[in-house]
Amino acid sequence: MLGKLFNWLRGEQGATALPDALWHATVAGLPFLAGLDEEELRRLRQLTEAFLAEKEFTTAGGLELTDSMSVSIAAQGCLPILNLGLHYYRGWVGIVVYPDEFVIPRRVEDEFGVVHEYDDVAAGEAWEGGPLLISWQDVQMAGSGYNVVIHEFAHKLDMLSGGADGTPPLPATISRAGWESTLLAAYDDFCTRLDEADALNQTTLFDPYAAENPGEFFAVMSEAFFETPQILLDEYPALYALFVIFYRQNPQTRPPARLPAKTHAQSQSG
Repeated sequence: MLGKLFNWLRGEQGATALPDALWHATVAGLPFLAGLDEEELRRLRQLTEAFLAEKEFTTAGGLELTDSMSVSIAAQGCLPILNLGLHYYRGWVGIVVYPDEFVIPRRVEDEFGVVHEYDDVAAGEAWEGGPLLISWQDVQMAGSGYNVVIHEFAHKLDMLSGGADGTPPLPATISRAGWESTLLAAYDDFCTRLDEADALNQTTLFDPYAAENPGEFFAVMSEAFFETPQILLDEYPALYALFVIFYRQNPQTRPPARLPAKTHAQSQSG
């Protein structure tokens, strides 16, 4: 059953607004929100409420949706647009939550015209003009530098300017050429580092999935921007500076979060 929260969001009589206890529990469970000041948290709460009123949550695989699950996903998803606005998530309404990783049938045609069909296991997937699919198991890994929610919502931002190619709609203060040059330079450097790390059986500071393509690189670096900003600033300062302008936030200046002592595996977000 839906609680009072979702009754309120649907405009039913006698329902209440987002409960204080639920909101405070959500914030307490997401350590990377600890650095937000009182005003930022107030605006994030307002965005979260507006987001929940606008979007539609459904589940798959027998998962039972709870208010706390939806609020957690919404709060994390609204963090990137804290200073941008909810209209940056226009053009789609659906969020499908799976209990764990899920299978997506793929069909691709290679350069020789041969069609290949296969099943792809994913933790998240953002469809242009369509819903966002996400694994609840992976959502709960947030706070360790791996954030499937921010990853998929970054794809939604990217898709506002076309396909998920790593270049979202940019403010007038950033040229497309300058953005692409900086992003691709960092992407090429990361791919080189990943090859070297693989050869030595070592790990990288960022999720290896970032090497898939520039769109995935943008999404993984967005995860780092909000969860481990100092690492991104240290490794790719020029890219970090562009993210500060695009997202209109500077997470590195906030008090550092106490990250759980856990290591995330390679993500399989789309």
